[in-house]
Amino acid sequence: MDLSSLFESGGIMEKEKIIALYFRISREDDVNSVSSSIETQKAFLKRYANQHRMLNTKFYIDDGYSGTNFSRPGFEEMLNDIETHG
Repeated sequence: MDLSSLFESGGIMEKEKIIALYFRISREDDVNSVSSSIETQKAFLKRYANQHRMLNTKFYIDDGYSGTNFSRPGFEEMLNDIETHG
């Protein structure tokens, strides 16, 4: 999966960008294997960001929230940051 194209923008220096790393697992997903855990997701995306020199990361986490709607605190915070910081 190549996410680097998602982080390209018009002339903004890489160190000034905030790289949003979003994690979610619902209670229904809780019964799945450890590969879908928040910590596993966090480790995978943090490693990816480091490998691609995405230095200014911010974590947004919704643990225990269903993906059936967008009313999730971490998701809403991420959207607010996008609107605020462009």
